[in-house]
Amino acid sequence: MTRFVRPTLFVLVALSFLLAACGTPATPVTVVQTQVVNQVVTATPDMSQPTPLPAGSVQINGAGSTFQQPAMSDWAYAYPLIDPSVVINYQGVGSGAGKKAIIGNTVDFAGSDSVLTADETTQGKDLQIFPILAGAVVIMYNIPELDPTKDPVVILNGQALVDIYNGKVTKWNDPEITALNPQIAAKLPAKQITVVHRSDGSGTTEIFTNALTAFSSDWTAGHGTTVDWPADKTGNGIGGKGSQGVSAVVQNTPYAIGYVEYSFAKANGISFAQMVNKAGKTVTAGPDSVASAMNDFANAFTPALTAVIVNGGGDGSWPITGYTYDIIHTTSMTDCVKAQKMLEFFHWFLTDPSATKRATALGFVPLPDAVLQQVEAALGKVTCNGQPVTIMTK
Repeated sequence: MTRFVRPTLFVLVALSFLLAACGTPATPVTVVQTQVVNQVVTATPDMSQPTPLPAGSVQINGAGSTFQQPAMSDWAYAYPLIDPSVVINYQGVGSGAGKKAIIGNTVDFAGSDSVLTADETTQGKDLQIFPILAGAVVIMYNIPELDPTKDPVVILNGQALVDIYNGKVTKWNDPEITALNPQIAAKLPAKQITVVHRSDGSGTTEIFTNALTAFSSDWTAGHGTTVDWPADKTGNGIGGKGSQGVSAVVQNTPYAIGYVEYSFAKANGISFAQMVNKAGKTVTAGPDSVASAMNDFANAFTPALTAVIVNGGGDGSWPITGYTYDIIHTTSMTDCVKAQKMLEFFHWFLTDPSATKRATALGFVPLPDAVLQQVEAALGKVTCNGQPVTIMTK
């Protein structure tokens, strides 16, 4: 089991100085002894209190999911205030590229919204995937006739999305869309819908296509990080690399539609559609509707700590929701200082109230306690050079 140790010695030393300064006889405490060697003062070795590493001396490299990138970037900015010796470098290159990188041992951890396939698990040999947050995928659109400051947002349902991405519904004034939007039906134009999707291997695509599969049996293209998009075959589809690419195509292409992470849309001030969920309720993406979806599937985790949480039945549930995961090696790490620092970073962002608050502000939902306990148990089994990794909580 991974062991969590809280440093206390410095508190006792500080207390002894404080009492002395107040003129009160100090209660005897354990004081670190020093000796002078060649004019350099060094502490007598204390194996329970390792010498702090120089600032920025450990760089932990991660890559993958753009879904989790806003949270990971924010945590990377904040964490040096917790442990100055650590620099977190995370690159949002897509879940598919992230999984290839961790399998190829070119990063220390990978971010993915896509679960490991049987083949990836075999190639990676000792990989552990674990959820870190949940979030929503939202539908952005570009309809010049609508004024985002005055008009209601577009409302869609699962069947309409399936028909749009199948290339069956091709105009914004199609009766299937106008029936869902009586307040703005007159403004919806007879213009062809440009269907935008990710061109790279993407966990966001896996969440989105999981949802399409759950919405209707009419969706036959399957689900995964990449699929053969039916709309491409009709000439209405176009790909964009990463969330930035999809967003750029939609924003620069009148009458386009595309999917991105809620956190990305929120950070960039992008309007997105409401959805009619499985319960027949019109809902908006956000922390509350994501939490509702998580509750719908509270007992759905596999032994590998993965779960599909789309199209939940709750009244308040956002129907295109997913966990975002991190992936690490569990037995083949050889740099034990880095292994310790990485697990300390994970423990911090999973459990520290300030870290989870930062993620919530970006539109993510932290793990419920029952899931968090399973994750910490899995991380507690990580070894380095055959020995358990002992970490110190922050």
